[in-house]
Amino acid sequence: MGETIDNKAFYRRLCTLALPITLQSLMLAAVAACDALMLGWVAQEEMTAVSLATQVQFVQNMFLGAVTSAGAILGAQYFGKGDRRTIQELFNLILRFCGLISIGFFAACELVPEYLMRFFAHDETLLRIGSAYLRIAGWSYLLSGVSQCYLTTMKVTDHVPASAWISSGAVVLNIGFNAVFIFGLLGAPAMNARGAALATTLARVIELALCLTVSAGKDYVRPAWRRFLKGQKRLTADFRRQCMPLLGAFLFWGVGFTSYTAIMGHMGVDAAAANSVAAVVRDLICCACNGIGSAAGIIVGNELGAGRLELGRAYGVKLMKISWVVGFASLALVLALTPLVVNIVPLTDEAHAYLTGMMVIMAVYMVGRCVNTVTINGVLDGGGDTLFEMYSLAVCMWGIAIPLALLGAFVFHWHVLVVYACTCVDEVGKLPWVMIRFRKYKWVKDLTRS
Repeated sequence: MGETIDNKAFYRRLCTLALPITLQSLMLAAVAACDALMLGWVAQEEMTAVSLATQVQFVQNMFLGAVTSAGAILGAQYFGKGDRRTIQELFNLILRFCGLISIGFFAACELVPEYLMRFFAHDETLLRIGSAYLRIAGWSYLLSGVSQCYLTTMKVTDHVPASAWISSGAVVLNIGFNAVFIFGLLGAPAMNARGAALATTLARVIELALCLTVSAGKDYVRPAWRRFLKGQKRLTADFRRQCMPLLGAFLFWGVGFTSYTAIMGHMGVDAAAANSVAAVVRDLICCACNGIGSAAGIIVGNELGAGRLELGRAYGVKLMKISWVVGFASLALVLALTPLVVNIVPLTDEAHAYLTGMMVIMAVYMVGRCVNTVTINGVLDGGGDTLFEMYSLAVCMWGIAIPLALLGAFVFHWHVLVVYACTCVDEVGKLPWVMIRFRKYKWVKDLTRS
């Protein structure tokens, strides 16, 4: 390759970026875990309904994720180049798009929550609880789009710790508010699922306030409000070239994952409950690969944007190898945690049996998930190779995994665990394809303009 990596400097940089992002991802996943545990102690129906209702935010996050990820790809490269003004223009750009998306989802949650819930379940109790949750939580969806723009800009402009602490602090408050409003502590009324929604909304208000306050400090990039409605045509075109494939990929992945939840939800309350717990565990274990993946995009993007293409390529190869180590470590961790998780969550006997099998299947899935997250979402996206992710999801998820799960659940009536295994086959199945694409090095590109 012609480039020798300073391992000490590389790992210092990786840890500086990955650890705060991993903490941030862990804290966000912890909210879902605490919701599940606290509501599970109230009633299984409350826990399941909220798990299904939060799929609406999951879909919203797909749109927000496409916009902020496109901004992060270009932002990381322009930061490596030292072009602060263009990063400011990118901030304006992603704020405009994320604001419109958040308003749309907020309106849907307030006006037609029952219709949103019917996609995920048909049980009237789950529909009633989930709709009440969405009417309150919709206000948090309105705010989250703005705060995500601030947090993303902080990450790519060398303020990762500030971004992580703001997000993590909001999560800690969310968990505290959960206990207060779900169980009725400190004189508050016991609101069950509605209490979880109120806790999330209050936490989002504080998170946005912290973003605005911290970003007012020295060396932070802020929106250029005087130019907020004026976009640079070439920058907007570059942004769209990154955003549209990402949007396709996020929608394929997000709607696909939501479809998995809907399929399991229609296989009975026990299957839905076990799947809800397994999803929380999956999200917690994935925090490490999410942190490394985000760090990989920033590290590779900085070097490519600065014109150091060979060094960016060398970093990408090293990060891909690290992803395999993280993947097998995650497999071992899931298997080790299985007895603890199964015994700690209050479920029916049948749901406990489903959960045990799901954890074993998930352990294998984690290898593919970790490698693909770091390699595709980190390295390849860091160089602007965003089309591949959309193609791989179209083939592996929508061409194989979802049809198998639908046929198994509604035509052939396979066992719950077989259907669940079908929902996990996409990440493992596309590993050879990902490695072939990586070795073509089409992602080694400088996306910046003079």
